Amino acid sequence: MNFLESLAKQFSGKPIDWDELEEALIRADLGVPMTMRIIKTLQEREAWALLGIGDVIKAVREEIARILPRDSAPIRPATGKPAVILIVGVNGTGKTTSTAKLAHYLTNAEHCRASVSDASAFHRNALQQHQQSVMLAAADTFRAAAIEQLDIWAKRLGVEMIRGQHGADPAALCYEAYQAAAKREIDFLLCDTAGRQHTKANLMAELQKIKRALSKLDADSPQETLLVVDASTGGNALSQAREFHNTLGLTGLIVTKLDGSGKGGIVVAIQDELGIPTRFVGTGEKLDDFAPFDAGAYIDNLL
Repeated sequence: MNFLESLAKQFSGKPIDWDELEEALIRADLGVPMTMRIIKTLQEREAWALLGIGDVIKAVREEIARILPRDSAPIRPATGKPAVILIVGVNGTGKTTSTAKLAHYLTNAEHCRASVSDASAFHRNALQQHQQSVMLAAADTFRAAAIEQLDIWAKRLGVEMIRGQHGADPAALCYEAYQAAAKREIDFLLCDTAGRQHTKANLMAELQKIKRALSKLDADSPQETLLVVDASTGGNALSQAREFHNTLGLTGLIVTKLDGSGKGGIVVAIQDELGIPTRFVGTGEKLDDFAPFDAGAYIDNLL
């Protein structure tokens, strides 16, 4: 059940209780600022005492549509050099698996078999981005299991992976991986970094070091810095996005477990407060359970 279905069930057939509505919207992870705007909009209407749940849902949909960009910006290759995508996040969000799914998405020819002319306007650019060459960098050098996990994915996907010894300097490894990708004329270099708590300043500083190392080879690198968040963690995901963005300057989110969340509003809250768009969503365990975020479909599916 998504969060608007939960609202409908909670308030159907009875007058709107503003305190209950405020609590329900915040519990759905829409965030306090958006919740206050929605309630203010409803209370400013004439005959607000006669409003029903249909009016509430309409107001929520309109506010979400105003906040979310209709199209997700595609991941684009750089001209004459590797485009580096830095994948960051806390432990347990599905970061390494999301890195593999993104690599699969960028290299999978299956998506190109459908005619581009038959695709929706939203997906047309995305379809044209496939069949690119990808290299993985196992920059989570603090966990031997993470290196082995990414290695399994790399072999399964048929892409090259640069790895180092357990405990190696991740910045040096990403530097080496960029050199290898440039030499082999690879389109995308995906750097899977170590999961770390966003509240640990010394661990976040390691990510800044990686960015500095990459910028020595290419002033524009990394072209993308994507934070992986778990939709079911709600407000924690917003806190993570806030801290990672302050430290690194995020260009987007990969949201996992969006299918299993009865909330889902965190996508909107992060866009509303921080201006960070959701670029991709993971909706299952399979490699193909991964796609560009389509705001239009997201809003349509709220009801």
